Amino acid sequence: MKLFDVYKRIDTEIIKGKERFVWDAKGNQYLDMFGGHAVISIGHLHPHYMDRLTSQLKHLGFYSNSVRLSLQEQLAEKLGKVCGKENHQLFLCNSGAEANENALKLASFANGRKKIIAFTGAFHGRTSLAVATTDNPAIIAPVNETDNVIFLSHNDIQALEETFAKYKEQISSVIIEGIQGVSGIYISKPEFLQRIRTLCNAYGAYFIGDAVQCGYGRTGKFFAHDYACVEADIYTVAKGMGNGFPIAGLIISPKFTAKTGMLGTTFGGNPLACASALAVLEIFEEENLIENALHIGDYLKTELEKFTEIKEVRGKGLMIGIELLGRYKDLRKNLINKHRIITGEAGQHVIRLLPALNITKGEADLFLTAIKSELK
Repeated sequence: MKLFDVYKRIDTEIIKGKERFVWDAKGNQYLDMFGGHAVISIGHLHPHYMDRLTSQLKHLGFYSNSVRLSLQEQLAEKLGKVCGKENHQLFLCNSGAEANENALKLASFANGRKKIIAFTGAFHGRTSLAVATTDNPAIIAPVNETDNVIFLSHNDIQALEETFAKYKEQISSVIIEGIQGVSGIYISKPEFLQRIRTLCNAYGAYFIGDAVQCGYGRTGKFFAHDYACVEADIYTVAKGMGNGFPIAGLIISPKFTAKTGMLGTTFGGNPLACASALAVLEIFEEENLIENALHIGDYLKTELEKFTEIKEVRGKGLMIGIELLGRYKDLRKNLINKHRIITGEAGQHVIRLLPALNITKGEADLFLTAIKSELK
């Protein structure tokens, strides 16, 4: 049997990781500035993380949601404290797409409506409703097509107001990333997020804050939406939540009432997943990682903005997009092959930086030195 070949991969086999570095099968060391799509939040093989998972595995690796699992309750309490939503509710699942799928479904259950507002440049996942709210026709199969999703221009307040005025109480929810990741690191403007909140309140719609990539402290605040001083009705989280162990969740406002069977999952919130997520939050607190993300992110942005060869630097904290002038289209390839630095991309001309939140200034300088040598 062969693999079903759907991925655009770097032609390098990574076999080992430690802290902010990984090694390939030939023994070459790389600085990891991508974290496997923003998943590695505390670095590779963090000692406390490894101890937590190993200890849990010695007791119970898995059981389903047919029994009480107190680790879920411990995780809900700890997450509520760290993210500042102690009066909210937590539903655990396995991936960002699954989280968004359930958030859209929960909103529709709650108000009995069908219409969803999404935005150009959005990426919310590849499952049924999640992909229907994603702005990429190439990954939307005919079976995923629906008239219930209305796409508006990102950050266009007038279009938002006109759409609410037209559809009124037909609108179930608005889903938006605090910072769009896949499309190239584009910030949702504070005034735009604030207007979404106001209009959702006025028309009884729900505000879904997709924080799958831009949440979990990556931007220097727990949710990127926090920069706008708004409160979503549901936040979706995944990526850095388990530092590589599959886990995701919905952080749900008290205005929602749970009913038996309305949502469900076999693997979501299993003991190993909860142990991984608890370890991440404990390390966040112990090492002040959200503050470090803000500090090192600001440093990187300030230094990158000094390069006249860079068209624009976007983002917050350690979610950074570097838009390059056309003649530097090979920069990402050169960073990997010549400097042993792994980064992400968004299209041909944007490099994405999504490193672990405990990256050091010295490691950031390694990246900046490589950039300088390539742009000189």
